[in-house]
Amino acid sequence: MPRIPVGTAVESSLQWLVDHAGGFFDGVSAVLLFAVNTVYTALVSPLPFVLIAVFGLVAAVTTRSAVLTVFTVLAFLLVDGMRLWTQTLETLAVVIMAAVISVLVGVPVGILAANSARVSVCVRPVLDFMQTLPVFVYLVPSVFFFGIGVVPGIVATTVFAIPPAVRLTELGLRQVDAEIVEAARAFGPRPGQVLREVQLPLALPSIMAGVNQVIMLALSMVVVAGMVGAEGLGGVVVSGVTQFDIGLAFEGGIAVVVLAIFLDRVTGALGRPRSSGRRTRTALDTLLRRRAREEAPREPEHAAA
Repeated sequence: MPRIPVGTAVESSLQWLVDHAGGFFDGVSAVLLFAVNTVYTALVSPLPFVLIAVFGLVAAVTTRSAVLTVFTVLAFLLVDGMRLWTQTLETLAVVIMAAVISVLVGVPVGILAANSARVSVCVRPVLDFMQTLPVFVYLVPSVFFFGIGVVPGIVATTVFAIPPAVRLTELGLRQVDAEIVEAARAFGPRPGQVLREVQLPLALPSIMAGVNQVIMLALSMVVVAGMVGAEGLGGVVVSGVTQFDIGLAFEGGIAVVVLAIFLDRVTGALGRPRSSGRRTRTALDTLLRRRAREEAPREPEHAAA
């Protein structure tokens, strides 16, 4: 049987895109680089001890756990003591950028898939492909389009992290009780109001679980992106491995673990569900109040004397 040149076709397609849409990719690269530099500048502006205190406050408010709060402060002090504070903030900036883009893309697609069987059928094989493709393969087209540096790392990380946002948003919306949705529609609101005031609040725990998974996948991919010149902790780990510097690689790994635990616990606490009955009553009450305000008769305007 003759060899099917799939790889050659893919390479030709990528080259065609570079030749005919090079300006577009340059523009995307400039925007992403500006955005990630802005986030990094905002993170690095405070003194390390001030930002560590902020991280501890965030952990305390979201998780209400004294143990995790103390761990957060001590762990980030350890990271600063290992002289990896700058690299940690670089990694955090990339994770924030990739997670925000992934959520902005994934949640609307998940909403469409939950409300349309055709969209769901079309999206499912694409998500399967994205989740099963080896992570290193994402780096090849990213480098091809954007060169070496932090931008291909952001792009590869974003694409790799999108599927959980789509799947868990769709799952959360499909799990909303159909009777509650019908009861909400009985009040006569627009479909967008039902989605915004009832379905999304009730599906929020599942959506936040998707956000949590997006952040974890983004963090894992950021380390891999260090192989294509992305800075941060990924670059530290790659340098330790290539130079056979066990200590450097181990320190970079510890910093990644600290960041992962902090982000996982905080986002997990934000998505912790309240009681189902309370969330249902809150959603319906919000819709009723909004509907009552819209239908309230306006006061007649007084004629000018």
